Amino acid sequence: MTQVTMTVNGKAVSGEAEGRTLLSQFLRDGLGLTGTHVGCDTSQCGACSVHVNGKLVKSCTMFAIEADGAEVLTVEGEADEDGTLSTIQQAFQDHHGLQCGFCTPGMVMATKSLLAANPKPTEAEIRVYLSGNICRCTGYHNIVKAIMAASGQDVSAIAAE
Repeated sequence: MTQVTMTVNGKAVSGEAEGRTLLSQFLRDGLGLTGTHVGCDTSQCGACSVHVNGKLVKSCTMFAIEADGAEVLTVEGEADEDGTLSTIQQAFQDHHGLQCGFCTPGMVMATKSLLAANPKPTEAEIRVYLSGNICRCTGYHNIVKAIMAASGQDVSAIAAE
């Protein structure tokens, strides 16, 4: 076992991890941050996406010891400091950008990364960016609408589905 220390959602944390412990396991089992979902363990679905040192990563493909000393942001850290939903989370709720909710944490974290790089993405740009995240329920339409709304764009002309 190796001692791993990192900053998660703004708080210094540490715990023990085996060399083979995935970051997703460390977050969920070691720290109790179960918002990071694991859907495939093969980097296909994106449900486990988190930010490590500001970069979007799929936590099922990174070992916890690789994140030693890193700044990690999970979906739990996306909420505002007072516990209210962030702009992105609120847009997903307002525009029904979720159904079963399993992919939602990864979608929210991907959205945060996208909007940091491209504050006003087009629908096509959003769809390309989300290609690493799988949603089996929504057909992506309302997710795209939510992301456009979170970016401050007018979505009134986009029909509800």
